[in-house]
Amino acid sequence: MAAPGSTRRTGGLRSLLRRPGPAAVPRPAPGGEELIARLYREYQRPLMSFVLRLTGGDRQWAEDVAQETMIRAWRSADRLDVRTASLMPWLATVARRIVIDDRRHRDVRPPEVGDAPLENLPMADEMDALLRKVVVAEALASLSPAHRQALTETVLRDRTVNQAAEHLGIPVGTVKSRVYYALRALRVALAERGVTS
Repeated sequence: MAAPGSTRRTGGLRSLLRRPGPAAVPRPAPGGEELIARLYREYQRPLMSFVLRLTGGDRQWAEDVAQETMIRAWRSADRLDVRTASLMPWLATVARRIVIDDRRHRDVRPPEVGDAPLENLPMADEMDALLRKVVVAEALASLSPAHRQALTETVLRDRTVNQAAEHLGIPVGTVKSRVYYALRALRVALAERGVTS
């Protein structure tokens, strides 16, 4: 990079930005690719060194910031003062603002995490619950109709023994006996199917 006050080679960045006339008002050149190539060639290294310090050595972030800075320079080419010895101070100001904006966005947004923490979270396995229901339904189906009926009234419909007896039209003692033997038979049926309490 040329020192302040020195003259640059002809055909450099200034020639791309210079408009004919006494005021030498900068403007974007018709060949935008050439302009951005020259910006990179002249300022990429010093800009990257500066931005790396701003980003605490985060190279990927620094590359993103440097690229965005060059794009803004290209977009603002018509407003750049080419009479200055270097565009580096302008580029440094733009880069600093981009880093500040990035930090603000990062502080506002919750931190991004990968899938690893989610893999370790305990989750209810719906398949296990479904299989358990199927096994219990099969075990209930293996009971005699009288035993199944006594369990349905007392356990599934949450009725008292007296209410179940009244609903079924049988004595209370019979309901108690059927529930007792139905629960024993159900435990055996579940154990046969690999379900233990």
